[in-house]
Amino acid sequence: MAKKDQTYKSALSEQDGITPPESLSSDSAKTIKANRQKQPSIEDLVSGITLGNISALSRAITLVESTNQTHTKKANAIITACLPYANKSIRIGITGVPGVGKSTFIEAFGSHLTSLGKKVAVLAVDPSSSLSRGSILGDKTRMEDLVKDKNAFIRPSPSGDSLGGVARKTRETIILCEAAGFDTIVIETVGVGQSETAVHSMVDFFLLLKLAGAGDELQGIKRGIIEMADAIVINKADGDNIKAAKSARLEFNRALHLYPSKASDWSPKVSLCSALKQEGISEVWEMIKTYETETKNNTYFEVNRNNQNKFWLLQTIEERLKYKFYNLDKIKAELQVQIDMVEAGKTTPFVAAEYLLSLS
Repeated sequence: MAKKDQTYKSALSEQDGITPPESLSSDSAKTIKANRQKQPSIEDLVSGITLGNISALSRAITLVESTNQTHTKKANAIITACLPYANKSIRIGITGVPGVGKSTFIEAFGSHLTSLGKKVAVLAVDPSSSLSRGSILGDKTRMEDLVKDKNAFIRPSPSGDSLGGVARKTRETIILCEAAGFDTIVIETVGVGQSETAVHSMVDFFLLLKLAGAGDELQGIKRGIIEMADAIVINKADGDNIKAAKSARLEFNRALHLYPSKASDWSPKVSLCSALKQEGISEVWEMIKTYETETKNNTYFEVNRNNQNKFWLLQTIEERLKYKFYNLDKIKAELQVQIDMVEAGKTTPFVAAEYLLSLS
């Protein structure tokens, strides 16, 4: 039997692209391609952001997150131009251990707020792998209903090497979201750990989600994350778990009395909710509104924001000095030498540090 001539084609071979319709002239196709590649100016992005254009907001946030020096300069100019339109929101930090239902709670909470006519921006920091630097960025998948809401904006960002994933870039993103008209900013942290300190330094209200029956009710007597909380919300308080949730609420209320009074004169509250069944969500929002009213009346709200601005000024200076120090050619050349000497016992860490600092 004669073999038929066959031409082998690799599955990895490059295929021709989609042929433009005949109605689209070559000049029009070139114009469309050029417009896609064209980077919008600072003025265009600022104008778009202040008009609530999500595309412009997303582009600006991408510039903020970039490590490219040119992008950083452009981002700084955009943030400066947006400042007069910012600071008109309530900033809420939400944290809790993995599995506590943060994403489910935020979706139910955000949906409740948009139903009240609020505009909600969720800045969800996604854990990055310390090995591959990869990040799942799955919050848009987990909040599938909220992401479709025209009055909500969800921006997942990889945590990278920053403190739990929240640092200067997150704070600058808040300013851009406020300038775009979002009156409620929600920051979801990676989980319980160092990131809570960073989040606490950039929000007005700090909410801790807990689970009943998880064996951590008595953690309320320890200083740390609970001491920073303005409210503790026990999630998944439904079905057979209601009794345990009420018991946990009692334990946390007792524990909170052991802490000194807050500078805000606010007494932290403990409440129950079921994000899955959307129960207790409206009560949490009413509590936050009460907090906002009370702290604005006693001036703590404004004082706290001013203190946060000072903190981030000093933090930014420290980060920039650290970056410049480690990128000096002299330091790059001498750092490993000093490390080797310390490990060999030929010098002390303090003497080595003084020597390296003298080179700068």
